[in-house]
Amino acid sequence: MKLSVKEVCKEKGLTIQDLADKMEMKRESLSRAINGNPTLETLEKIASALEVDITELFGPSSSGGIIGVIRIRDTNYNINSVSDLSWLLDRIESGEIVL
Repeated sequence: MKLSVKEVCKEKGLTIQDLADKMEMKRESLSRAINGNPTLETLEKIASALEVDITELFGPSSSGGIIGVIRIRDTNYNINSVSDLSWLLDRIESGEIVL
């Protein structure tokens, strides 16, 4: 899943530094979150700071429209395709991931 935080910032006339300042965090920490695997909580904070719906933080999906984050316990699983969803379901059915 490609985050488009930078694109949303650009549309709003903000830099990543502006966003980090607004979120009261270091730019480096925000950049790591954006370029890594941010938690749902971080995504919610970014969306709130940018005053957008969380779905606007994600670029268009090349998988036919499947985009999602499934949170199981304290772990977020990014779903970008049917195969991602199938992989997650296989792990749940095998007991590797416990609901």
